[in-house]
Amino acid sequence: MSHRDEVVVALDVGGTGMKCALVRRDGTTVRTERHPTDAQRGPQAVVDTILDVAEGLSGSARAAGLTPVACGIAVPGVVDEAHGLAVWSANVGFRDVPLRDLAATRLGLPTALGHDVRSGGLAEARLGAGRDARHVLFVAIGTGIAAAHVVDGSAAAGAHGAAGEIGHILVRPGGPRCGCGRVGCLEAVASASAIGRRYAELAGAPATAAEVADRAAAEEPLAASVWQDAVEALADGLATGQALYDVATVVLGGGLAQAGDRLFDPLRVALRERLTFHREPRLVAAALGDGAGCLGAALLALDTLAKESR
Repeated sequence: MSHRDEVVVALDVGGTGMKCALVRRDGTTVRTERHPTDAQRGPQAVVDTILDVAEGLSGSARAAGLTPVACGIAVPGVVDEAHGLAVWSANVGFRDVPLRDLAATRLGLPTALGHDVRSGGLAEARLGAGRDARHVLFVAIGTGIAAAHVVDGSAAAGAHGAAGEIGHILVRPGGPRCGCGRVGCLEAVASASAIGRRYAELAGAPATAAEVADRAAAEEPLAASVWQDAVEALADGLATGQALYDVATVVLGGGLAQAGDRLFDPLRVALRERLTFHREPRLVAAALGDGAGCLGAALLALDTLAKESR
């Protein structure tokens, strides 16, 4: 059997849906699937679905003449990657779920468990927009804001599996209350949901962050003010990140990055204004779209294989 016939089973589990794939060793995707998570059914039902989907993908690989050699799963929340535990997740309801061992037992394959944003950052750093840099900060801006610091193709998890929570940097003392319970977090000001919420509060009508960006580009004063406030806060958060990590490239992903130049042009200016002796990082849009987490899960699985073969 050649390596060409080998694939890894990869799953990126979100609160709403799962992005799943069979991925070759070179990072090319053979098959993709999407499945609902239906987190409202409770964590045990979600675990059962994850295992069923992974087993189904493994079966599809064998039916196509391919050989599944490992499994990688990315989940949100706090993840203890060393012990394979989904420690905690508000979106899915996990509490100390030994997901790595459950999947390894069901599939009979070496399995890796990772954090969804760190997995996405891993993929962007190795295969995507950060592939030419050794030091990359991947920042996902959607409903919340989280980051992954990737050095030489490895993302740090932290002592408790909670590294990269850049969304909870304090940027606006006395600002809006964050979902974490504190006021003034970056996530409470500059996430896509926060931008839409702030505009709705001031305008008296609902709007998405994309609509706010469109209206700001059309020079609607209220939208332009809300958008600029978010950009300034995001620049504060990224300047703090650069002071801590000194990266060569910052990769922005998630829904807000879809605003393109309407985000990146003013953000580059605002970030540059905040830097003194720190080197300005290259600020770029993510390249892999919403498949980054799934690709990252595959990379984690391949890393596990490589370690076992040493």
